[in-house]
Amino acid sequence: VAIKKIYLQGLSSKEVSLNELMVMKKNGNPNLVNYLDSYLVDKELWLVMEYMDGGTLMDVISKTYLCEDEMAAISRE
Repeated sequence: VAIKKIYLQGLSSKEVSLNELMVMKKNGNPNLVNYLDSYLVDKELWLVMEYMDGGTLMDVISKTYLCEDEMAAISRE
């Protein structure tokens, strides 16, 4: 598994985190990382998710050049 830690500081962070959590709970798409569970630890929200080897999409796009067609294919999937 992978754990995403979200520090809950300020109302807007809480709203964004709760919205993300609700979307992940309802998601059933096999092309996206699966949400497993969540925990509130001190002032952090821990999201337990399926582990995906290779890192985050942000890591890929920040370290790799993608042409427009490749970006479109990733977005479509």
